[in-house]
Amino acid sequence: MKKTLLAMAVLCAGQAYGMDFIYDVNGKFDQQKVAADIAAKGGVLKSCIAQIGVCQVAFSSVDSAAATGLALVPDATAFVPKVAEAMADTEQLSVSMDAIYSNPPASGDDDRFFDLQWGHVAVGAVDAWNAGYRGQGARVAVLDSGADGAHPDLAPNINVSLSRSFVEDEAWDYAGASVGNHGSHTAGTIAAADNGFGTIGVAPEAELVILKVLSADTGSGSSYGTMQAMVYAADNDVDIINMSLGLAVRRNGYFDLNDTPYDTSDDVRFEVGGKDGIAQFIATYSKAATYARQHGVTLFASAGNEATDLDKTDSLMHLPSGLPAVNAVSALGPQLWGANPGADLDKLAIYSNYGQSEIHFGAPGGDYSSLFIPGGDSSCTVAGITRDCYVFDFVFSTGNGGWYWSVGTSMASPHAAGVAALIVSANGGHMDPPNLEAEMRRLAQDLGKPGRDDVYGHGKAYAPAN
Repeated sequence: MKKTLLAMAVLCAGQAYGMDFIYDVNGKFDQQKVAADIAAKGGVLKSCIAQIGVCQVAFSSVDSAAATGLALVPDATAFVPKVAEAMADTEQLSVSMDAIYSNPPASGDDDRFFDLQWGHVAVGAVDAWNAGYRGQGARVAVLDSGADGAHPDLAPNINVSLSRSFVEDEAWDYAGASVGNHGSHTAGTIAAADNGFGTIGVAPEAELVILKVLSADTGSGSSYGTMQAMVYAADNDVDIINMSLGLAVRRNGYFDLNDTPYDTSDDVRFEVGGKDGIAQFIATYSKAATYARQHGVTLFASAGNEATDLDKTDSLMHLPSGLPAVNAVSALGPQLWGANPGADLDKLAIYSNYGQSEIHFGAPGGDYSSLFIPGGDSSCTVAGITRDCYVFDFVFSTGNGGWYWSVGTSMASPHAAGVAALIVSANGGHMDPPNLEAEMRRLAQDLGKPGRDDVYGHGKAYAPAN
């Protein structure tokens, strides 16, 4: 087992510290005392989240950290879910950013690509807009890989002064070289502006706060950075957090190192006080999500793309979606929608995790199962754009300097977050999480067995219309 893979190497005060750990102080917080205690144990304090008494520290090795007797756990890596990256249709940037369109598509909306966005139909967004609910008054934090801050569909709604990066050496608006930036895509799904150009978000007048917690180049980031961002969002009057990211841990005590939850050969067991460190890691991570929820933030996260029944797994747990304070979102999608606009939009996607005890809501994430049925590789034309038919089953949204299709529970969670923003606007502004979640449940379409089920949770996320 390659224990050195647990975290990136860092260099502090001229001494090499090979690994980052998360330290839960578990008591009255005094940062100077924490720094002294860590130094006495042979480590270095990097930073702290004082509000929850959690710090990031570095030690030279797993063994040296484990020998301290402190409540330390590895700063496990969070990832952009792989299916979204693998299935991103980044080659299909549809038009130049400089193009001008004067003829609206068949929908009657003047945003050029609106008719590609079947997800808006699935969640009832248009009826909400017509009722006057467009996300106004809702502030949504997007914890992801940053976003293209100059994109004309995103820039009008981004709060630049509050947006931050929690990734070293990357600005929040550095979104990488490829059009296929994950954070730009999720941000646009939530709140691309209704500006007569490009796409429209589910809540086109919501305010976006871009909080980068994943590198735009590597697609990965530290769990501590995600925790920092959750607390920061709570302290800055955010209403809703979207986290289209995740990592796998196992309740049997093993950390998944390389986003390979079914390959345990590179997993590592880490103990805290003679006990499995997983429970400590989950409890520490949960402190940040609980802090955010207690301070008025409703949290949504992608449920994961392992096609796993999370009620029956061999101890696999997906984070942060599995935390008690977070609403987990499964992915739904059509088959051959490009050939049949009346296709069922609400089938569980082939890759999506599910499970009655884990899923709170289902939402459009797209599907790629049309690749495996007749007609999937035939040509279809939607809104004047011709591609292989299976492509139109993906979610179309903003990228860097353009737009592209992608698929995954990463695309489902922002649809649910956008619906939550519409509910906030329908109720005159800020809503406490219990009230917002209750309204989400009331409005959700109960498509599976009555009550909560393993595919849709409480139901498919659906927007208010009156």
